[in-house]
Amino acid sequence: MTSSKSSPSTARAPSLTQPGFDPRQVPIAGIDAHLPAVPAQLQTPEALRARFAKPPQWTPEVAQEPVFANRPLAQAAVLLPIVLREEPTVLLTQRTSHLSSHSGQVAFPGGRVDPEDASLVHTALREAQEEVGLLPDVVEVLGLLPTYITGSAFAVSPVVALVQPPGQLQPNPHEVAEVFEVPLAFLLNPAHHRRHVYDLGGIRREWFSMPYEYGSKSFYIWGATAGMLRNFYRFLMA
Repeated sequence: MTSSKSSPSTARAPSLTQPGFDPRQVPIAGIDAHLPAVPAQLQTPEALRARFAKPPQWTPEVAQEPVFANRPLAQAAVLLPIVLREEPTVLLTQRTSHLSSHSGQVAFPGGRVDPEDASLVHTALREAQEEVGLLPDVVEVLGLLPTYITGSAFAVSPVVALVQPPGQLQPNPHEVAEVFEVPLAFLLNPAHHRRHVYDLGGIRREWFSMPYEYGSKSFYIWGATAGMLRNFYRFLMA
């Protein structure tokens, strides 16, 4: 998958979030089972700390979506929280269905940068606490991945962190329908990375999906969230 080279100030593409669009119905163009999974020894807290302490030379695979929003880029930050369970997991949210943008989608905790925020890390930590009740004192920030530009004109900075298993979280019912965890090993295995291609209004749109099922529940990870996870995979394998 290649990133768009168009300028976000001039590129305008139809939205994949338009009413009635269901990404689950878009055929799979390919599955990257031929690529190696991140070895277990590179997923340990020690290995992750070492990788961010001395990051390799690498290029994000997905950097920008075709922008459909007619406004300047807005700065945002999300927390990519790796929960330190016996088998590490990534904490994700499912947004409520009544939100004006990206309703019902799977997302990282995070949001727009406020003028009062001291840094992108501060934004991610503040938003995680506001959205799901994750307290900053259980979070160990490792570093940031490159900015990801969404179709809705957000320049999102993913903040990767190790998180001690949280106690009872308190999701904000206005924004978060559900909080769940996905095994880190599942997300870092390209056999679960599906590619999709869709022509919308004459513009080619491409994205990854990483559907995850747990018991009777099914979560469809796609779009920006899947793109940032794919970049995390590339970062660890560089």
